[in-house]
Amino acid sequence: MDFNSFDISAEAPIEEPARQYYFIARCRRHVTDFFEKNHRYPTACVTTFGCQMNARDSEKLAGILRQAGYVLTEDENSDFVIFNTCTVRDNADQRVYGRLGELNGYKRRNPKMKIALCGCMMQEPDVIEKLKKSYSFVDLIFGTHNIYKFAELLCTSLETQGTIIDIWKDTDRIVEDLPVERKYPFKSGINIMFGCDNFCSYCIVPYVRGRERSREPKDILREIERLVDDGVAEVMLLGQNVNSYGKNLEVPVTFAQLLREVERIEGLRRIRFMTSHPKDLSDELIQVMKESKKICRHLHLPLQSGSTRILQRMNRRYTAEQYLELVRRIRREIPDIAITTDIIVGFPGETPEDLEQTIDMVRKVKFDNAFTFIYSRRTGTPAAAMEDQIPEAQVKEGFDRLLRVVQETAREQAAKHRGKIMEALIEEVNESTPGYVTGRLSNNMIVHIPGNERLIGKLLPVSLDECRGFYYIGHAVSGPKEN
Repeated sequence: MDFNSFDISAEAPIEEPARQYYFIARCRRHVTDFFEKNHRYPTACVTTFGCQMNARDSEKLAGILRQAGYVLTEDENSDFVIFNTCTVRDNADQRVYGRLGELNGYKRRNPKMKIALCGCMMQEPDVIEKLKKSYSFVDLIFGTHNIYKFAELLCTSLETQGTIIDIWKDTDRIVEDLPVERKYPFKSGINIMFGCDNFCSYCIVPYVRGRERSREPKDILREIERLVDDGVAEVMLLGQNVNSYGKNLEVPVTFAQLLREVERIEGLRRIRFMTSHPKDLSDELIQVMKESKKICRHLHLPLQSGSTRILQRMNRRYTAEQYLELVRRIRREIPDIAITTDIIVGFPGETPEDLEQTIDMVRKVKFDNAFTFIYSRRTGTPAAAMEDQIPEAQVKEGFDRLLRVVQETAREQAAKHRGKIMEALIEEVNESTPGYVTGRLSNNMIVHIPGNERLIGKLLPVSLDECRGFYYIGHAVSGPKEN
């Protein structure tokens, strides 16, 4: 796209994404003015809080900033800083407020600095009121539904004074073909859907990301084909609940059908996806995974609790027995699959007996890993209004017990692979061990092998020589020779 060819003296187009291209071109004029005054290009930093969905959104923000002429940096002492926020747990909010205090110090020394906030946290009315009252130095605030408008909002911020706040309650819009600045040249996340319809009683996501809306398969496939042409070997298909993909399309498509189409893309080596809701995981999907040569042998399947009583209060819409039977079906069909999960401890009304059932479930399933969390009360969710809230200090002992069992079973699972040869995608230089690089196996485990940066992006067969509990030490069996 030649943004210099746009006539920015004309009215902005109405249709998207042409409208955003127009505003990128206008931003480039401001960047040119900055360069002429300062003899350097302005710097920009995008800081991400939260999940893979947020990370992918940040790549879009960075892509727009890059096309506008900014020099991207990881230094928050920059000319433009944007925080892409998360609000799943309260400590995520507190981290943002703490970091804003640091940015205010930078802005005092550089009054022309611009500070922007976006993402899930911005969809909460109480947060906006607090920002207005105590953080008036923030220049731009927008949410999750209008992230595609970032170029337009950035341009408005550059051309006006004061704080711009643009929060939408919801949207059904999906805008394709916006610039993206990928973090990794060899792998990429792909949004296949947005929003969530599950309304788990503890979760704020449906309220801040809106209702489910799926991208058209042709747009997803076209994006992946372009990425593969650009050297991407692995894609991760992203959604709050990928198993319900396609239900709201004009011509409904199942997630399993989409996976079959993605698998046909020549040159693509690996397919990952997350997150799967147990209530929607179909036998069709299990069969597609079983037959696939490209879908990684890893499934993230959030349990949240091993107590059926607590699962009902969470509005998860499956029982502990149904979850366990689903895992047994998956492992029967795909014996080499790694299953990871999420577990919440201290949900309102949870008793020691409920926690014991969760610990028992961990022992029965033998998760390859689990992300364990102490329940975080989120205003606006049904669980926040429940009367039997449990003090965090009371929860801590049970949380530590669960964590020990999780770690024990994860180590047992990992030890089974010692001595095997498995394929690893080499992702980065190992900063803690000179002379080593770090790769990721199909089952999502990490392996460190001797090598240098020339191996990054390569898929190599590696020997898993030593198991260190949650990662392996190994060596490349064959593949590119280092000079």
